[in-house]
Amino acid sequence: MPKMKSHTGMGKRVKVTGSGKIVSQQAGLRHKLEKKSSTKTRRLTGTVVVSKVDTARIKKMLGR
Repeated sequence: MPKMKSHTGMGKRVKVTGSGKIVSQQAGLRHKLEKKSSTKTRRLTGTVVVSKVDTARIKKMLGR
């Protein structure tokens, strides 16, 4: 039986913390920044914990 391969693209987008939570960059900070207020862009900086709905799918893609 061949080994399970982890999804390399997902590995570049998310990070698993020591406690097992999955954190990723928030969406919406790549383009059209002139239209967005400074408050909104400031709020979007940093990483956030991925929602519970997506956690199982992402962990499967990472081979965990």
